[in-house]
This record gives sequence, C-alpha cells and structure tokens, in this order.
Amino acid sequence: MKILVVGQGGREHALVWKLAQSPLVEKIYCAPGNPGISQIAASIPMPERFADLANWAESESIALTVVGPEVPLAEGIVDVFRERGLKAFGPDKRAAHLEASKDFAKQLMMKNDIPTAAHRTFTDAEEAMAYIEDQNTPVFVKANGLAAGKGVIPGRTFKEAKAFGDAGDSVVIEEELIGEEASFTVLTDGTYCLPFVSSQDHKMSHDGDTGKNTGGMGAYSPAPVITPELHDYVMERIVYPTVNGMADIDRLFKGVLYVGLMITDAGPKVVEFNCRFGDPEAQVLLPRLKSDLVPLLIACIDGTLKQHADVQWHNEAAACIAMASGGYPDPYQTGEVITGLEDANAIEGVTVFHAGTEQDGEDIVTAGGRVLGVTAVAGGLHDAIQRAYQGVSAIQFADAHYRKDIGYRALGRN
Repeated sequence: MKILVVGQGGREHALVWKLAQSPLVEKIYCAPGNPGISQIAASIPMPERFADLANWAESESIALTVVGPEVPLAEGIVDVFRERGLKAFGPDKRAAHLEASKDFAKQLMMKNDIPTAAHRTFTDAEEAMAYIEDQNTPVFVKANGLAAGKGVIPGRTFKEAKAFGDAGDSVVIEEELIGEEASFTVLTDGTYCLPFVSSQDHKMSHDGDTGKNTGGMGAYSPAPVITPELHDYVMERIVYPTVNGMADIDRLFKGVLYVGLMITDAGPKVVEFNCRFGDPEAQVLLPRLKSDLVPLLIACIDGTLKQHADVQWHNEAAACIAMASGGYPDPYQTGEVITGLEDANAIEGVTVFHAGTEQDGEDIVTAGGRVLGVTAVAGGLHDAIQRAYQGVSAIQFADAHYRKDIGYRALGRN
C-alpha cells in the first residue's frame, strides 16, 4: 500500500521510519517532510487547502494517511479525508477539541470524575490577575488553545503569571501539581484502548528541570515511575473515562490519546491531553514497538483495535536527546550547517530523527528550535542514555544546546 504522512518534525520522521519497516508498505510520501524523512520517503509540498491534499491522495491511490501534528487535526483534516472515503488516522475536528481547548478538556474531566488540578478559566485579564493575586498557593497559567507543547507558564509569583498576556484569548489557571511527570500513550478506536509502554519527557530547557518550558528536550522509555499498579489505575480512572466520556457527547475519539500525567502523593493527575503522539516521546516509543504499526493504525480507523490486543514490544530501553538551536525556546539563529549526522547514525543502536532541518545545497542546516532528536536503543536505560549522548557528541552545529541530564530521575531510582 501507499501511505501519506502529514508533518515535518521529529515525530513524523519517527513515524515514517517505523511505517517503512512494514511489509505492507510499498511507498511512503510525506507532506512536507524534511531532509531526514526524504531519505526514506518522497517529500511533497503541503498545500494550503486540505481538499487539495485529499485530491492528490485520491489520485495517487493513497491507502492510509497518518496525521502527525495537532494543528491540522484541530483544523479538521481528518474530516476532509473521511468525506472522500479516504482512510485517515487521527481524531476528527470535534474529537481533537480535547487538545485544542484546555477548558473543554477540564470540563470533560470534571464531568467524568477524572483526577486533575483544580482550575478556573478566564477571558478578562484583570479578573485573571486578581484571582492569581488572591491565591495562597502557586498556580499555573495555560493558554486555552494550542501552544505547541509550550503554553504553560509557572505562575509562582504575580509577576511571573503576568506573562500570560500573549498566551491567547483565554487562559486556564490551575493549582500547581507537585510530583513527577510521566507520559501515557494509548491508541484507541473510540471503544477499545491499547496502551503503549511508558515514557517520560523533559519539558524544561536546562539541566535540573530549570529554565523555560519547551516542546520537550528529551525522553526515555520505560519510565519506572509508572508501576504496574499505576498503569492499571491510569487505564481505569483516566483513559477509559476520557474515551467513553467523549463518546457520550458524540465526539468519538479515534487515534492517539496522549495523557500528560503528574504522579502526586495523592495519585496520578492529568496535566494535559494531546490528540497525537508526543514529540519527543514518539522517538522512544516507536523504536520499542516490535509489532507492525500499520495494522494498528488501520484498526483504529475501522473500529477493530481489540483484535490487536497482543501487540509485541522490544525489551530494550530507549532514550532521545533533543539538540536545539542556542537560545531556544527564546529567539534563535537558523541556517547553521550540521555535520556528523552519518557518524552518529553509524553508532550501533543510534537513529537521528530530524526535527527542524532543511537542505541548503549540499548541506543540511538548522531550521527550527529543536533541530534533531538523537535516539538510541540498548539493553537497559543507562546504556541507552549513554549511547544517545555518544550520538550527540558526533554531531556539530554552531551554538547547539542540549540537556546533559536526560533520564536523571529514572537513573536516580537505581
């Protein structure tokens, strides 16, 4: 079959890399793709109108379209493809609202008794600031809409919280949750939920979880904080109530449900929902997936996911180190020449996923905040992390920034 992947980041590179391993796949296209993706898939321009992309997919007999990023999902790309009778993986516009509106997600959690932080939503800046000033405990300010994983401002003081001004037309202000974060990912056909192995990412820009919030500076899998008991709790108290709750209000959710968790002393609580694979979590989850990804995605669309409950996983651990442009998440330079990619990929167990790169003549250059996701698989987490850093050491570009403590929480448990 022919497959089309929509997107151009590290998550999409990981998806293309995994899909290309399927014996069912004849050819993969990616719109718009990136230089790393173009080594294993044909890159095509991303048209402005979803209808034009659907026309192209129809003319090329594309059997499956896999949508990576949240923005086209929230804007209804899956709806356009389904109206043509084309198979597209991901939630439709109504279901993707679970990520597109944090207020909607909070209302759903309240209605279905899903554990999360106490919150209030504001559209008036003065009211919001007065509320923050009145709180005796730290709060978090979240942009209500999509924010590329960076829409959370720790409002530990009134001055810090005032930074929400550019975050959107409305904000969600919630209590600060104290604990350890984890990422919980499932595939769902709207009824049955198939959990992936556990993972954890590192949101803050600098070592020791300091600096500013980012889209993710690295990830690892498995995450020891997710014990078997916690896994069962999350499935029973969070995942299924969410999926069932969406179905109850005629927003059948098919695709990836990503649950950002805080493991507090009172148990796991939901920090956020995403309607797609995490980035960089996808870069550590997909290399650990032993089963063919293609039948799983099709089963989500067709409503037959329960038939694939015996999904197989590699026992090895995986780690991903994000190499970013200096200054990220603040303004940064692009166009810096990247060297050492072949050397890094030649290291046993290492795969370099491109996140923000572009081709400039013979060179591959930086073209984003997060530039590369250097991923390694090894027998244990310590070895996977060490091997990933070996890959990082082989790569050079001007003013490259990366965290040097990815996985420190997991390693500290040993």
